[in-house]
Amino acid sequence: MYQAAFIYNLLQSMKIVTAEEMRAIDRATTEKYGIPSLTLMENAGTSVAEFAQKHFDFESVCAVCGKGNNGGDGFVAARKLHEAGKKVSVIVLAKGPDELRGDAAEMFKKLPVSALWVADEKDFKRAEVEQVLKSDLILDAILGIGFKPPLKGVAEKAVIRINKASGFVLAVDIPSGIDADIEEPPEAGITYVHADGIISFTAAKPAIVFGNLTDGPIAIAPIGSPEKLITANSHLRQDVVTSRDAQAISVPRLPDAHKGEFGHVLVIGGSVGKSGAVAMAGMAALRCGAGLVTVAAPKSVQPLIAAYAPELMTEALPETLEGTISLLALADRERLLKGKSVVVIGPGISRNEETAEFVRDLVSVCPVSMVIDADGLNAFEELTEELKPDNVVDPFTIRVLTPHPGEMSRLTGLLTGEIQSNRIAVAKKFAADTQTCVVLKGHRTIIVGPEGQMWINTTGNPGMAKGGSGDVLSGVIAGLLAQVQHLQPNDRWQSEDEPKADIESLGLNAIYRWISTQDPQGGEIRALRDKYRKTKNRKLLAELQNKVQTKIKQAIALISSLHVGKAVYLHGLAGDIAASLYGQQSMIATDIINCLGEAFAVCDDEALSKFVYLQR
Repeated sequence: MYQAAFIYNLLQSMKIVTAEEMRAIDRATTEKYGIPSLTLMENAGTSVAEFAQKHFDFESVCAVCGKGNNGGDGFVAARKLHEAGKKVSVIVLAKGPDELRGDAAEMFKKLPVSALWVADEKDFKRAEVEQVLKSDLILDAILGIGFKPPLKGVAEKAVIRINKASGFVLAVDIPSGIDADIEEPPEAGITYVHADGIISFTAAKPAIVFGNLTDGPIAIAPIGSPEKLITANSHLRQDVVTSRDAQAISVPRLPDAHKGEFGHVLVIGGSVGKSGAVAMAGMAALRCGAGLVTVAAPKSVQPLIAAYAPELMTEALPETLEGTISLLALADRERLLKGKSVVVIGPGISRNEETAEFVRDLVSVCPVSMVIDADGLNAFEELTEELKPDNVVDPFTIRVLTPHPGEMSRLTGLLTGEIQSNRIAVAKKFAADTQTCVVLKGHRTIIVGPEGQMWINTTGNPGMAKGGSGDVLSGVIAGLLAQVQHLQPNDRWQSEDEPKADIESLGLNAIYRWISTQDPQGGEIRALRDKYRKTKNRKLLAELQNKVQTKIKQAIALISSLHVGKAVYLHGLAGDIAASLYGQQSMIATDIINCLGEAFAVCDDEALSKFVYLQR
């Protein structure tokens, strides 16, 4: 079974927190954990300086600072960059030092350069102010996450002048003028800093994830707040998938490993004229590390797939007159499914009605994890209740749906516009209704597990809006899920007719090492366990076993959904790498497959970085 530490690390995704939650985290870090607020500010400013030097080529820098903590971060960054040999200037939007507040006033005292004070809009016309605003890099440290629009007075004037500057602009924590809690791009006419990069702290904020605030790099730097404190104060139930998450699922390959240890993916689909879809899904699964991949397709299409890549095994299925999979293929389902870890169904399968019936029938009885995509999803238009299996299946399996907005419209009956304007709520409701993991594709793809946990993906680009990209994604998801061994065979889920395991073998300590901080029943179950140990009451044991099994099932669903999120991240990252090599206009779906290896390498490298990247 997974060790507790591994489970804990696996689930430490980057949280999305509101401005109010972030302030509570900062307070608790100081009051509960004894980390001085000045230390947090020192760490934040140091991270700004390091990030600036990593991503921008500059010799001169001007820090434009407000009166509060955001300005204090800017003071620290200015000092650190001065120590690094940069030509540093500081503009403070105040009349003088007496207007600075709290920690910012303390950090100002350590500045190694004299500040330029700007308290009135006309001060921007002073020659020395105009000169320093021509620096190679400007640090926007005016307003932090506590700001609520609109901008006024000297702060508004400062933002306008920064946006006219010729140098790079790096926003500290969040671009000044932005409400940190918005979950969509700012409205037209809103004045805010147009930054070339953003360096924020501790956790992601909604505006940084959803606001489309910059085309440049965005990263989060830890500055001292404990992870468990961030988790305890984050109530959105939204995480961002990062390269660290993707790196954490890498399966170590021992010297004596064999292909059977890394799963066997079955891809079912294809039709006359659409053989490439299943072939790409199969190759993507192999590129992600699956040990074996079999592609099952109509018999007239099978030779094309076999010729596409010698690494793919193939199965020829009975076909309709239109060259699609026939219902007669169900006769081979036991043989096809035997020994398979994950099934992908849908790529290139067509909308033939007989084939759609084949899809629904197979999905209803499939005992292993499934990824349902493309016309596999369209087979359930107005029949979404059939997405649920006929019988109770192994709770360690997961069903993944990967709709784009058009497919989600057909599944839900909602207009595409309604879906796009309310993506999170739509994905969350459909995942709950169908008890599946929903991947609602698009800009900032949303991944929602059957238990309601949500991840937002920040990788990917418009160059991926080409035929075949979705087929590649299905293969990536299946390839990663195939390698996941949640529990060893002796710890597998027990059926009702099997003897109940002793309470010590149910994995309670491992599961609740991490779940107790997130689940309100964690303490209740531990108390029940302790009571049983004292009394040996069999009724207590039965109650405890039921509760623990329910929570283990939920935990496994959470872990599986997180793996899906990481697959989405890797797919998008490979697409970003492909775009950097070929351009968004010229890149194609197979380029994404070919760049998966480099995507894994980027995740390995960034796992060692102090910065957690939301965007590069």
